[in-house]
Amino acid sequence: MLVSATTLKWLLRMYPPLLFQRIWTIGFLPDFKGVRVKVNKSLLNKNYNGSIFGGTIFAAADPFFPVLFHQILNSDRKRNLKVWSKSAKIDFLKPAFTDLHFEISIDDKAIQEAKETLIVMGKYEQFFPIDFYNNSGELCVSVLVQVYVRDLDLSKTLI
Repeated sequence: MLVSATTLKWLLRMYPPLLFQRIWTIGFLPDFKGVRVKVNKSLLNKNYNGSIFGGTIFAAADPFFPVLFHQILNSDRKRNLKVWSKSAKIDFLKPAFTDLHFEISIDDKAIQEAKETLIVMGKYEQFFPIDFYNNSGELCVSVLVQVYVRDLDLSKTLI
């Protein structure tokens, strides 16, 4: 589903798994080449140590690269794509005692690589980093998310 940046921002803000974990989409960069996100610390996502629950942080890392790739790869032509986070590796470097924020972006080289790989292979897999910072600008969490994209129409012709 292709939608405007404003519509998608509000859909993600109101999406219950993100809303109830206090994960707030601040905004998208032009052409969906990036997004800014804030994880608000609250009673709903605080663990017994008083920091943000690791599952909340993991949930914040999960959807954004796939959403960006779906929007980007469908912008030039309608494709039957399946896009998701295939795997992730998370390193908790410092307890998150304040809100967290991150900004991710996809450069033109990665977009071109994805398009070319989809044409040849019918699928694209790549790892992308997400670094979460606290209110003091300190790195608290580092995540590597593996994005998986499959062009279902092309996959049928390759089989």
